[in-house]
Amino acid sequence: MTHALRPILRAPFGALLGLAIVSAANAGALAAEIRVMSGGAPQEALAVLVPRFEKETGHKLVFTFAVISALQQRIASGEKTDAVLMPVPAIDKLIQEGKLKAEGRGVLGGLGITMIVREGGPKPDISTPEAFRKTLLAARSVVHSSTATPSGVHLKRVIEELGIADAMKDKTILRPALDGGAALVVSGEAELGMYPTSEVIHVKGVTLVGPLPGKLQSNTVYGAAVAADNAAPEPAMAFIRFLTDAANRKVWKDAGFDPPGE
Repeated sequence: MTHALRPILRAPFGALLGLAIVSAANAGALAAEIRVMSGGAPQEALAVLVPRFEKETGHKLVFTFAVISALQQRIASGEKTDAVLMPVPAIDKLIQEGKLKAEGRGVLGGLGITMIVREGGPKPDISTPEAFRKTLLAARSVVHSSTATPSGVHLKRVIEELGIADAMKDKTILRPALDGGAALVVSGEAELGMYPTSEVIHVKGVTLVGPLPGKLQSNTVYGAAVAADNAAPEPAMAFIRFLTDAANRKVWKDAGFDPPGE
């Protein structure tokens, strides 16, 4: 009787083993590597959200971070990516040019510019445009991004409109926050810094003075979209759906963004 049972026991075990091998193969086939080009502003939120997405889906995200103008040039030259995270106007222009898909386009949130000083230092008055102007003129040195970024373009225009471009020229350092700009404020080499809130909100060694006042403030709305030549777009679209899910709004808010609908 024992011998008669052996074939019956072996058959189910073999079948289960085969199913396990097939399931593992299918899981590997479903997992994808998603290449993403992104501006620097979302990095704080991505540090929280990317590990969650990878754990939930099995997909692997590979990021290229650069200033927006550089990303636009790389995409225009034909460099391959699966998705992009950048300001919505830049995304919409690339959609019009056929570089990105309109389908699946999402909005992550709005982003203003914040002034920072070294931790422990006095917080200057920037409550009005005139107070902001006087603070800049009185500062020993100021650091912010170049016109290769949306914030740099905006700040250049603001300084020109305030009529202080010549006075600021020799004491302004152009450097992205995430590429040493914020560190200059921490070290004291730069007295003031002005950057998108998300890039400085959690930097150790600085104090946030506050947003630019009134009409001098900007609101850069960040979004996400999938590359038009992405032959298998679903993983990238799933990532965008995850980023824009209402359940993740707090992460974006904690990172300095104003999520849609808030």
